[in-house]
Amino acid sequence: MTDLPSADALLDLAREAGDAILAVYRSSFEVMEKGDKSPLTAADLASHRVICAGLERLAPGVPVLSEESAAEPFETRAGWHRYWLVDPLDGTREFVGRNGEFTVNIALIEEHRPRLGVVLAPDKGVAYVGGEGLGAMRIGPSGERRPIRVERPHRVPVRVVGSRSHAGDSLARFLSNLGGHALVSMGSSLKLCLVAEGAADVYPRLGPTSEWDTAAAQAVVEGAGGRVTDTTLQPLLYNTKASLLNPHFLVFGDGDVNWAGYL
Repeated sequence: MTDLPSADALLDLAREAGDAILAVYRSSFEVMEKGDKSPLTAADLASHRVICAGLERLAPGVPVLSEESAAEPFETRAGWHRYWLVDPLDGTREFVGRNGEFTVNIALIEEHRPRLGVVLAPDKGVAYVGGEGLGAMRIGPSGERRPIRVERPHRVPVRVVGSRSHAGDSLARFLSNLGGHALVSMGSSLKLCLVAEGAADVYPRLGPTSEWDTAAAQAVVEGAGGRVTDTTLQPLLYNTKASLLNPHFLVFGDGDVNWAGYL
């Protein structure tokens, strides 16, 4: 990846996008609605513009697929062996609710796998960077850098992280099958990062997500020694089909446990 920007350059770009988000967050903003009824704000669009312009400057010619991009037909995307996958503002509901649990996500996808990911929580001042074979790191509000690893073996009781905005019957069934556990609720891609840094053991996502929701944080989890898989325990892949929806998936650190057995 010597011809591509460094992780630090991507982190700087994410912070630039984060500043654009916070300028809206600290104001009175309007909440719009997309065709799928999900919320949209000026912050989503401002972050999108910053990131797309920055990636074109840092890596000219490498395609960018953003949640706020115009739809690219699969016939075009199928020819992409390397591209950027971006969620300019993950956790818009958390943004609207002003709880700080929203993120900027930038991932490099190569041959259907996330190779490098940057996740920034602008309001918290915390970032995560990682990739398979690259390790993973948490950068704190004062710029302090700490290598992170998943917890292996898992804690007892098992610490399960769940969606603050999208809990449902499938998660309740998983928890019932699991038995004793501690549940941590969190928004956005921070759920995956909690597993990456060993603050949670498993994150079962048994509802709809899109590929830009997970790619950057998956790179961080894999850099930290964890796994992000579908419910058959196969790695979550990208840009393999016309739909950009993910299957249901599991995020975990301890690979010696058959987490799929609790579904």
